[in-house]
Amino acid sequence: MNKIHEILNKILTKGKVQNNKKGAITYLLNQQLHLKPIDLLELFEGHAVAKKKLKDELNLFMAGERSTEAYREIGVSWWDYCGPILVNSYPTYFEQLPKLIEKINREKRNSKNYVLFLGSNNTETNQQPCLSLIQFQIDNGKLILSAYQRSSDANLGLPSDIYHLYLISKQIDAKLKSITLFLGNVHIYENNIDNTKELLNGKSVKFNLNVNS
Repeated sequence: MNKIHEILNKILTKGKVQNNKKGAITYLLNQQLHLKPIDLLELFEGHAVAKKKLKDELNLFMAGERSTEAYREIGVSWWDYCGPILVNSYPTYFEQLPKLIEKINREKRNSKNYVLFLGSNNTETNQQPCLSLIQFQIDNGKLILSAYQRSSDANLGLPSDIYHLYLISKQIDAKLKSITLFLGNVHIYENNIDNTKELLNGKSVKFNLNVNS
């Protein structure tokens, strides 16, 4: 059982239920997910991740592309509900990432905490980033990447964000030691509960995307 499946099982067995504007969820608060390279390999082999779409999406994020039409052109339709433009969402913050990566690769300071913040209080947005902070630390020449996720769909959003973080880590000129995520609220939507159980029983399933109405 890879680490995504472990946390899915934990949500099903120990989670609480609440309702929000997207529907009912089964959730856990303040969870930690620590991933070494071998864990990432097991995760990407054992859990369906749209690798090419996510890679192309990350490239658009880092280029600051805000048009949802541009995302549809690479096969990404999950931003359509936001309308024609992503307002104060991932591109707003990820477009700062290339310069930060350049700085990290130039300095590689052990004592330095390099941080990318995503989101801003009291700012109009049609999709507040679920990934709220990414921290890069160089420890004895190796990269330790940490991230805080305020809200995480454990079936779809969490694996996608992990893959984005993995792709980002490959742009740092240092061997990856680990990726650690701190999950403020990690959950399974009610309409994905049965499919999650099927997945954990070894069956191939497809999960339903939940977005703001």
